[in-house]
Amino acid sequence: MKQEIIAAGFGGQGVLSMGKILAYAGLIDNLEVTWMPSYGPEQRGGTANVTVVLSDRPISSPVLDTFDTAVILNQQSLDKFESKVKPGGTLIYDPYGIHRPPTRTDINIYPVNAMDAAFELKSQKSYNMIILGALLGVNPVVSIDSVMTGLKKTLPERHHHLLPANREAIARGMELVKNEKN
Repeated sequence: MKQEIIAAGFGGQGVLSMGKILAYAGLIDNLEVTWMPSYGPEQRGGTANVTVVLSDRPISSPVLDTFDTAVILNQQSLDKFESKVKPGGTLIYDPYGIHRPPTRTDINIYPVNAMDAAFELKSQKSYNMIILGALLGVNPVVSIDSVMTGLKKTLPERHHHLLPANREAIARGMELVKNEKN
C-alpha cells in the first residue's frame, strides 16, 4: 500500500495541520511517512499545500509530480493540482469559493460542503477536520483512533478539551462523502 496525497488551499484553512495530523496517524499505524509542507511568505491568506506519503514500504522520495489523492480548498489550488491527480485517482474539494469546478472524467471527484458543515457545527476551526474526515471516508488510509492520537500530540494541552468536537467534525466529514461521488 502506498498513498501519495496532496492537500492545498489558503493559509489559515488548516491544510498544513491536517497533513501533520495525517502523518502522525500514519506513524502511529506503523506506516512509512513523509510530510512536506509548502507555503508562501503569507501564512494566512497565501496559498499553502502539504504532501503526505503513507506506505507500508520505505519511501524513496517525498517530491512528487502526480498524486493518488488531492484535497483542494480553493480555486488556485484546483487550477494547479487537478491535472496532477493520477488517472483513477481521487479529488476531494469544497465547492465553497470554487467558481470553476473540476472537469476531469478519468478521476473520482467528491464535492464536500465542509464550510457549510463547519457553520452547522458552529465551529469554523473544525473545517480542516471535516475535510480530513471526508478524506478518510473516501480512503481510510489510517485509523480514526490514530488520527485522534495524532491530533492530541499536535494540539497544545490547553486545547485538549476540543478533542471530542474534532472527533465529531471528522465523523461529519465522513458522512458528507457517503453519497457524494460525481
